[in-house]
Amino acid sequence: MAAPIAIHLEFGGGAELLFGSVKEHHVTLPNQSEPWDMKQLLVWIRGNMLKERPELFVQGDTVRPGILVLINDADWELMVGVLPECVLCVKD
Repeated sequence: MAAPIAIHLEFGGGAELLFGSVKEHHVTLPNQSEPWDMKQLLVWIRGNMLKERPELFVQGDTVRPGILVLINDADWELMVGVLPECVLCVKD
């Protein structure tokens, strides 16, 4: 079982308006049977943080085209080519 992990999320470029106009969020993801990955995080964000108009942020199981996702200052889409699951770690 994967232990809860604390991560820091930042939303900018207008995306923060979908999250109650708050740019920075410190969240703790709950225990689950598998390690957290980006797709699971997006589902969690949609269900627990997104305040309005989810269609402007997510499309299916990923973010909408044009939204840049950085993990530790690296583009998520580039990381997926190297690490297909893109598992999240504490303080990502």
